[in-house]
Amino acid sequence: MAKRHEQKNDGESFVSTPEVESTATGIRRRTFLQQGAAIGVGALGLQTVSTRADANLGSPTNVPAREKSSVKLYKPLGKTGLNISDISLGSGALKDRTVLRKALDRGINYFDTADGYPLGAFGAAEKNIGLELGSRRNDIVIATKSQVKPDARRMGIMKRLNASLARMKTDHVDIYFNHAVNELARLQNDEWFEFVELAKKQGKIRFSGMSGHGGNLIECLDYAIDNDLVDVILAAHNFGQDPAFYQKFLKGFDLVAVQVDLPRVFAKAHAKGIGTIAMKTLMGAKLNDLRPFERDGGTYSQAAFRWVLSNPDVDALIVSMNSEDKLDEYLAASGTAKVTANDVELLKRYAVTNGLSYCRHGCNACEASCNDGVPIAELLRTRMYATDYADLEMARGSYADLGDAASPCLSCVDQTCLGACPIGINIPSRTKTLPGLLHG
Repeated sequence: MAKRHEQKNDGESFVSTPEVESTATGIRRRTFLQQGAAIGVGALGLQTVSTRADANLGSPTNVPAREKSSVKLYKPLGKTGLNISDISLGSGALKDRTVLRKALDRGINYFDTADGYPLGAFGAAEKNIGLELGSRRNDIVIATKSQVKPDARRMGIMKRLNASLARMKTDHVDIYFNHAVNELARLQNDEWFEFVELAKKQGKIRFSGMSGHGGNLIECLDYAIDNDLVDVILAAHNFGQDPAFYQKFLKGFDLVAVQVDLPRVFAKAHAKGIGTIAMKTLMGAKLNDLRPFERDGGTYSQAAFRWVLSNPDVDALIVSMNSEDKLDEYLAASGTAKVTANDVELLKRYAVTNGLSYCRHGCNACEASCNDGVPIAELLRTRMYATDYADLEMARGSYADLGDAASPCLSCVDQTCLGACPIGINIPSRTKTLPGLLHG
């Protein structure tokens, strides 16, 4: 029967997670926000980012040249027996399907998708995988995902899996994820485990897992790992979620009081032989902010990838790649897990420049502030797609998926969410203007 529910690295790599003060952090964070102008980035030994590059950190003309890059390392995915490229492709924002074949030619063998990808074009990403990679099925590892609610029934889930298989022109997927899990009830649905058992028996899936980047991620991951419910986990993880990183240069100021237990969870999963994959590794992907300061030592994205891969408890990471240029840049970090001094400077600069404007994945401190139950974090994520990713199509799809849930923002006068963000984001200014940004 299926499993039922039951009620170092060295300091250079910034993977260790020392105990973080939980008392008075709100006060200390507010103090930092109030004194932000006084502290500035100059106090950190970094000059303010501007259109003119810092002479010591290079200039726009010194951006590392793009050369054809390829995967240099394949790692075991837990005890699944699968060996996957350390940097792999996520299809959530894929526009040009030919990138899939180019990625395979560069050595990427793990392709992550979902039945709802890309946002606003249900099933299109899976169709593209079938069209571009169907003839190379034996050379690749495919993972797809579907959001399985607490009241979902086994045969309904199977119907969705069968539809995904048809779109991808395959008879099986290697990993099937319960997607975006943010509540324990979804892991306590016996129908999901009955489905997993049946699908494995029929050879339609080889392994199962859960993915997530929501506010209850740690609780859900702990539950899944402790009860042996998954073969693989996929979780949002980046340097901006590790207090140990910030403490290196902002001692006494807790800017990241969210998902600080992820290194512990990854270590526990890894010790049990559960495959571990990281996503959302670029902390908002505001890449243009750092271009003037990149040099031959590497780019910001490469630094962020090396930080994640320096954790021995992370098997691999996935990231959206929409062009051959992105393949060249991103895969240049494959096979390297040592965080360099240049990497640290770039990560520091990014954190200082964007740290107080980036909505942390999984914080959700703002959710309870809205009397109308608006999913504020989802709205802010949608805005990130539009402004940071410069992907209006993806943002529009994300907004459409929210249905009427976001409509109260348009006529809100109470603005109870104002001041609810722990790092000081002006929520109403972002949520009320989002529709105009998307459709203006």
